Amino acid sequence: MAMLRSILELNPSDPTNSSKLGRHGEALAADFLVRNRYRLVISNFKVPVGRNSKGVQISGEIDIVALDESGILCFVEVKTRTAAIFAGPISAVDLRKQRQITRTAKVYKRVFGLWDTPSRFDVVTIVAPTGGDAKIELFRGFWNADKFRKRRWDRDTDHGF
Repeated sequence: MAMLRSILELNPSDPTNSSKLGRHGEALAADFLVRNRYRLVISNFKVPVGRNSKGVQISGEIDIVALDESGILCFVEVKTRTAAIFAGPISAVDLRKQRQITRTAKVYKRVFGLWDTPSRFDVVTIVAPTGGDAKIELFRGFWNADKFRKRRWDRDTDHGF
């Protein structure tokens, strides 16, 4: 019975365990960023970013906002896993997640009047096996906000391509 309990306690699909793992990963990521000369600005920045197709209010969250050593504003997504057997944590930063963070970063820049401040989107991945050392990786500029800009059609320059 003790063996069964310990397996259940480590179940990453349990919401309480996954949120504990996420908080632990964010703390590891913050320490890692500070050691790599980032200045932390805020963590868990959460704001409403719009409404979905059914009219329901949706929120966006950015795990960490920091300034790198050159003064670039970095919106950092942190993904933590206990193992990378099937897919690494980076695979969870899909287009939907990137779009959500991009929208949230746009609100952040608008709220604080930072339109002209150069920024980028970084990802910190952490594989933290139970009882082992965590492996932390930083992916600078993992995506660019330009890919989510609305395209405008200009019929004067459209040549049927």
